[in-house]
Amino acid sequence: MTDKQTEKNTKENKDAKDTKKVFSGVVVSNKMKDTIVVLVSRYTKHTKYKKFLKRTKKYMAHDKGNTKEIGDNVNIEETRPISKNKKFILK
Repeated sequence: MTDKQTEKNTKENKDAKDTKKVFSGVVVSNKMKDTIVVLVSRYTKHTKYKKFLKRTKKYMAHDKGNTKEIGDNVNIEETRPISKNKKFILK
């Protein structure tokens, strides 16, 4: 019985590691070397009033060679930490 549980747990752990977050957003800054700042917007529903609210967050992403300009739409994917604040790369 424990063998089945350990097999199930290892499969679940592998599946959790394989799933990476992917966001799409707009480049708001490209002034740093090999780094861009991406503004990601999403809509959430207020729990009590049921109104949809726009939430935004800025993510730093690795852009090798500074290929993107301000205003470009990009997709970013989660990866291993590259620096203190960079945990995404261009997809």
